[in-house]
Amino acid sequence: MSKINSAIENILTRTSVRAYTNEPISNNDIETLLRAGLAAPSALNKQPWHLIVVSKREMLNAIALSTPNASMAKQAPLAIIVCGDLSKAATGWEQDFWIQDVSAVTENILLAAHALNLGAVWTGTYPSKDRMAKISVLMNLPTYIIPFATVIIGHPQTKAIHKDKWNESAISYKTFETSAKQ
Repeated sequence: MSKINSAIENILTRTSVRAYTNEPISNNDIETLLRAGLAAPSALNKQPWHLIVVSKREMLNAIALSTPNASMAKQAPLAIIVCGDLSKAATGWEQDFWIQDVSAVTENILLAAHALNLGAVWTGTYPSKDRMAKISVLMNLPTYIIPFATVIIGHPQTKAIHKDKWNESAISYKTFETSAKQ
């Protein structure tokens, strides 16, 4: 690949990190993560999201116990629960755009964490009814706030090695049937 800028390199080298040191994350870095998340694009500019910052050890442990896919929260200094706020979402057939919007928020947080030399992993909550119910109870969420994902964040224990996921067979040009480069 030819010379790439730092933003593209950040995207191409980001990977999920599940093991962290006990070093805390600075308030400046937390704010940067939140600002990056909220800079996400939003369908109809509805911005139907709400972020819950969790840094208290007992809550991180409770997240780890409540949702088995987020067990690494037990050793992490930070989690950000990305939620959809249905009171801000579009209506009718456009309502489900909130899912795309909070997905973009989640990815922005992951990319910002990587840019800050932090490790992070996206742990899915939505659409698992069991996980959603457990996080909703734990975070005392009203019914219009839907827990979408928990991003677990910390300083990586080891340098993560990214996976090259380039796969030309997953790409078509012009139409699905035309997969040769034109």
